[in-house]
Amino acid sequence: MVTRAEILILGLKAGVTGSLVGGLMLGIGLGLVVNNVHAGWVLVLPAAPLSGMLGYWLARRLARQLPP
Repeated sequence: MVTRAEILILGLKAGVTGSLVGGLMLGIGLGLVVNNVHAGWVLVLPAAPLSGMLGYWLARRLARQLPP
């Protein structure tokens, strides 16, 4: 059974990893775009969906622990 502590840790993990991955992709991508390297859009555009997918993946991993 999933406890409240595990749900809290899930939220913390999802928030931290999403912020780090999304923020790094956004920062590096926008830095490239500002310097006229338009390939930086390849990093900027998927930053938010990718960080959300990390949280979704962590939640699915926790949901596998639930009894059927």
